[in-house]
Amino acid sequence: MNGADTAWIIVATALVLFMTLPGLALFYGGLVRARNVLSVFMHCYAIACLMSVLWLALGYSIAFGDGNAYWGGLGKMFLMGVGTDDLSGTLPEVLFFAFQMTFAIITPALIVGAYVERVGFGFVLLFSALWMLLCYAPVVHWVWGGGFLADGGIFGETGVRDFAGGIVVHETAGIAALIIAVFLGPRKNRVTPPHNPGYVMLGAAMLWVGWFGFNGGSQLAADGGAAMALTVTHISAATASLTWALWEKVKFGKASLVGMVTGTIAGLASITPASGFVGPIEALIIGAIAGVLCQEAVNVIRNMLKIDDTLDVFAVHGVGGIFGTIMIAAFGAGSFAAQLGSLAIVGVFTVVVTVVLVLVVKAITPLRVDAETENSGLDIMVHGERAYDHAS
Repeated sequence: MNGADTAWIIVATALVLFMTLPGLALFYGGLVRARNVLSVFMHCYAIACLMSVLWLALGYSIAFGDGNAYWGGLGKMFLMGVGTDDLSGTLPEVLFFAFQMTFAIITPALIVGAYVERVGFGFVLLFSALWMLLCYAPVVHWVWGGGFLADGGIFGETGVRDFAGGIVVHETAGIAALIIAVFLGPRKNRVTPPHNPGYVMLGAAMLWVGWFGFNGGSQLAADGGAAMALTVTHISAATASLTWALWEKVKFGKASLVGMVTGTIAGLASITPASGFVGPIEALIIGAIAGVLCQEAVNVIRNMLKIDDTLDVFAVHGVGGIFGTIMIAAFGAGSFAAQLGSLAIVGVFTVVVTVVLVLVVKAITPLRVDAETENSGLDIMVHGERAYDHAS
């Protein structure tokens, strides 16, 4: 065990949890109508709790167990056989478990943005549980757990390069979000502006800070590689924020706060897979392109395809993660065959699993709330609470 590595990953674990609670909750919550903000908070919080238990029970074993190239097996259910003296590299394995648990929390939580304001709470819980175990955890095993997409797998000696989750987190969550949005159909009122842009900015700022643990922690060591990952993460986020705002100014005559901080998230998602393989100049390029690319993806999904992916999960996270994964090969840090091939394999797998799970889960519990609940707001109708009592 290395004490410095262990100390850093303990901090990184806290930072990644901070991304979901409260970062993502505030970011998404500020973007919806005032009558639905508590439901968004509830979705993020409940997913964080449920995924933690399921990661302990089954998820970690499926992802990092000693199974075969496709499946980790169930040998580490409930951390059986893992004690405080067992190591994963230079870290206590129980710490590696906890660090990866925070990734298993935020990935299904990202999908929340696609279905807010109209989804059934029971569907959120059951779908998220099954999706994490049957889609996310196997993909983790394939890419990070020594599976068939990693080094020595189907792409030969040099497998896919995905430092912190361009494929594992952002592609899977983005595609799943788009599919659920299609199944749900659009909201009855799509033109309502964000009820609290201040929340959005605060949430984005927390995500930015937490992302240092997400990318810097993925080095799994306290060394120069972690420092570089942290640095390029920041550069990409800053650059994408500026290019998103500039592109808004060019197109609409005004640069918005919500737009600028959405650009931040686009830059962070795009640098995520590449953060361990590129330097500051490459990060500038990735961020500069991401701010424009993801904004145009929003336009395509929203206005051309008419899909109500409410908070643009696919356009920002899906497109950003896929773009960053391809840029690894463009900058010579990976092979195009492995990068594109893995994107395709994981993409098809995610589509199939997500479609099947949506069909199964909606047969058990309603996918969408009724019209009265949607009109009155999920906060009071589903959870019996209001975020703002203006009479008190």
